[in-house]
Amino acid sequence: MTLNGWLQIAIILATVLLTAFPLGAFMARVYGGKHNLLSPVLGPVERGFYTVAGVDPTREQGWRSYALAMLLFNAAGFFLLYAILRLQGFLPLNPQGFAGIAPDLAFNTAVSFVTNTNWQSYGGETTMSHFSQMAGLTVQNFLSAATGLALAMALVRGFARSKAATVGNFWVDMTRSVLYVLLPLSLVTAVLLVALGLPQTLLSSVDATTLEGAKQTLALGPVASQVAIKQLGTNGGGFFNVNAAHPFENPTALTNFLEIWQMLVISVAVVFAFGRMVGDRRQARALLSVMGILLLAGIAITYAAEAAGTPTLQAASINADDGNMEGKEVRFGLALSALWAAVTTGLSTGAVNAMHASFTPIGGLIPMFLMQLGEILPGGVGSGLYGILVMAIIAVFVAGLMVGRTPEYLGKKIEAREVKMAMLAVLILPTAILGFSAVAAVIPQGLAGLLNAGPHGLSEILYAYSSAAGNNGSAFAGLSANSPWYNTTLGLAMLLGRFAYIVPMLAIAGSLAAKTKLENSTGTFPTHGPLFIGLMVGVILILGGLQFFPALALGPIAEQVLMLAGKTF
Repeated sequence: MTLNGWLQIAIILATVLLTAFPLGAFMARVYGGKHNLLSPVLGPVERGFYTVAGVDPTREQGWRSYALAMLLFNAAGFFLLYAILRLQGFLPLNPQGFAGIAPDLAFNTAVSFVTNTNWQSYGGETTMSHFSQMAGLTVQNFLSAATGLALAMALVRGFARSKAATVGNFWVDMTRSVLYVLLPLSLVTAVLLVALGLPQTLLSSVDATTLEGAKQTLALGPVASQVAIKQLGTNGGGFFNVNAAHPFENPTALTNFLEIWQMLVISVAVVFAFGRMVGDRRQARALLSVMGILLLAGIAITYAAEAAGTPTLQAASINADDGNMEGKEVRFGLALSALWAAVTTGLSTGAVNAMHASFTPIGGLIPMFLMQLGEILPGGVGSGLYGILVMAIIAVFVAGLMVGRTPEYLGKKIEAREVKMAMLAVLILPTAILGFSAVAAVIPQGLAGLLNAGPHGLSEILYAYSSAAGNNGSAFAGLSANSPWYNTTLGLAMLLGRFAYIVPMLAIAGSLAAKTKLENSTGTFPTHGPLFIGLMVGVILILGGLQFFPALALGPIAEQVLMLAGKTF
């Protein structure tokens, strides 16, 4: 580790905080239906959409109606994307002449992009036409991110309102998410990315001559527009197979800086917006502190593990002064590779600028563990906020048990219904991850996809299902996942991780909205101070650690011990 590396990390994170604060204030006005900076231009457009769609923006929905609208909308998106992928060979903008996608891969990909996971069992430049990339995948990048923002706002209203029967209007929240937040930011950053060297063209390829004089065909396409929203929307699915490690997706340290900022800024801004909407900005600072403590710990451990290198290099008399550079791009180095790995898994992005399977065992464990914690550090666009709020509900319940009082959070009593729904949501992740991993580790269909044996092979399986259930999308690339078994089971894990979590969360929102908002008393447990921050950190680590430690002990932890003994896989 170097001072220069830490300065790079600090500058990026400081820039995120400085820009997320005003963006959060803007978003609070947008979702509160108040006049904002873009209202003069986009207000008439918004009202026009409502008129054409027959939506009454003043008519709100209860949590059941909100959930039903969300499920139907996402189901329609799935079937439309599935049809585009299956019929790709007959659709326009297919200069490469790619055929339609196989049924199991089309199912996996459609589920992946609708759930904001963007797991890719295919190479984008060798599988997807420009039409599929633009009209299929990029559209879902906007809509899945907007769904997360809408759901977060529904839960925030549950805390902010008193004796209310509604949590908002799904169609209004979706429209505002795309129109005021995602589209303007994507437009601006896409132009910046083009200026910094990313291609944006309908050409399929260009012929080039290498420095050695060899001829090479380089894939091209509408890259910048897809990269902009896949980073901002914490989607992560790359135009190219190696994602942001590809020089056409992420050519320089400056684009790397911008793309890390894109990943973080909306998720952090949503937390600031939450503080304003509930009328207590201290609560936002407390949640951000929890997120920051755990994320910084993940960055530090990953960076330290990669900087330490491996004994194998030293035993082979290879200069390991630069640490473990296997699978990393020299233009980014260790610090920015470690930062990206922790951020992309602490969020739900899943985009990569280095190959996580080539990290040291501990360096690879941290991204996996951050996904297993629920991707709440700071989590996906919208999904990170409602994920951390579910953890806050569990934390205040634990605090209530310790002091013998009915727990309260933001003036709302946390009773049996809310705790049951919170635990139901939290149990989805370990059930999907450990259940599917256990089966895949013992049946021929699961073992056939492994490149490596031993604990690293188990880590490949664990990482895949952690990524799918956590709606992340990154992978240990040693796993060959384009098979009927993995395409189907990973798709099911994605559906469980997204929608089986969302419905209990919306039930919590509806229950809280109907309650009376209480004034704080001398006996109220403060949820903005260091004691609560420490309690939340402990609850998050215990829930993640106890559930996944046995599996991690057999995978990356065992691999680390064996690596120190000189054995590799």
